[in-house]
Amino acid sequence: MPEWWTYAPGDFLMYAPRVYDRLVDAYQREIWPAQLAALALAVAVAALARSRVAWRGRAAAATLAAGWAWIAWAFLAQRYATINWAAPYFAYAFAAQAALLLVVGALRGRLVPDVRTGDGVARGAYALLLFALFVQPALGAAPGGSVAAMPLAGLLPDPTAVATLGFVLTANGRARWTLLAVPLLWCAASGVLLLAQESWLAVVMLGAGALALGLGAAKRGTPPGAGSALR
Repeated sequence: MPEWWTYAPGDFLMYAPRVYDRLVDAYQREIWPAQLAALALAVAVAALARSRVAWRGRAAAATLAAGWAWIAWAFLAQRYATINWAAPYFAYAFAAQAALLLVVGALRGRLVPDVRTGDGVARGAYALLLFALFVQPALGAAPGGSVAAMPLAGLLPDPTAVATLGFVLTANGRARWTLLAVPLLWCAASGVLLLAQESWLAVVMLGAGALALGLGAAKRGTPPGAGSALR
């Protein structure tokens, strides 16, 4: 029996990459035109994260929570579970993240985006949010693909996890690691799965997770009120 260190990521993949691609393609066709609604909500979340309305955090958190809940049920539990035995466990994690965003962000109002222009962490977090909402879907789409084929936040796991990292890190105060845990773990898990499929998008997921960790550490080390002079 070969030693464990001789295995490559692809040795643990339970399906061929083309099987996963076909599953995602079928899912995207079945839910059309939900992609148009997802794009509209992406614009809304991006705008809310830079607005000054009092309810901006609640609305954005509720929108992201709905995306996590939808993916948990419609994609992970109903479709991905047909090719990956671990998908139901992923679905539970996504459902838990949806509940956390709903309670902490939407109901308790603890996720209020920081709109200061001089805060480097806030700027980096907002850039990560924009990347997940608009750039990552374009990178993940097939060349010449339509909107219906784009992996959009709220409909597929990868951009949803990265967008949530960006949004949570824009919030005032210290980074809430309980809200970052599941998205960070998904970035790592997805990055490994993409490596197993020999996809260059693994760099995107692993890089996004590493950037979020760095931003979170910087935010955690910022003394309370340190940026008040920038207001």
